[in-house]
Amino acid sequence: MRIHKEGYSTIFITFLIFLVAAVWLHILLPGYLIIKLAVDGVFLIFFALIVYFFRSPKRDMALSHEYVLSPADGKVVVIEEVNETEFFNDRRIQISIFMSPLNVHCNRYPCSGVVKYYKYHPGSYLVAWLPKSSEENEHTTVVVETLAKQLILIRQIAGALARRIVCNAKEGTEIKQGQELGFIKFGSRVDLLLPVNSVINIKLGQVVKGGKTVIAELA
Repeated sequence: MRIHKEGYSTIFITFLIFLVAAVWLHILLPGYLIIKLAVDGVFLIFFALIVYFFRSPKRDMALSHEYVLSPADGKVVVIEEVNETEFFNDRRIQISIFMSPLNVHCNRYPCSGVVKYYKYHPGSYLVAWLPKSSEENEHTTVVVETLAKQLILIRQIAGALARRIVCNAKEGTEIKQGQELGFIKFGSRVDLLLPVNSVINIKLGQVVKGGKTVIAELA
């Protein structure tokens, strides 16, 4: 299993904490073998979950310049038309994908093109599936101009457990569909803001995969 580089420090620190705690437990509690083994088991399970969270599986991308692919693994929690006020100042179709702590948290560009806009916004850490989390939570905003000169907005949003958003976007750089956009640690959400005449190919509640699931076709 391949581990994302953003997990190296967290995994190492977690391992040290559990190792020290286990050693002290065995020193301070002579005897009580069953209790110590049970606690060791809990430590191992929790450590395995941390490692599992930071997995970054190699994935064959279903690249297609005609379609917008999912930027993340997770569940579609919003499909609605909204007023977008940060960049477009007009109506857009919002697609929101919620990533639970068990999902792969590596985010990918949904299309090829050029990064036209990037901004980081500090904020709160509300539960990521709440509608107001799109604006009130810590988030990043990235706008990509596709090869067909369409503009797509991607928003990474921190959740209640997330405390760090990593975004690799730089204005003016050329990017490829499926290329890594960034990573969000521990529970989060990704929004897509598409033109209102886009043909949406997914349904509310559908489970999607980053770089694999076709979200929409641009008109």
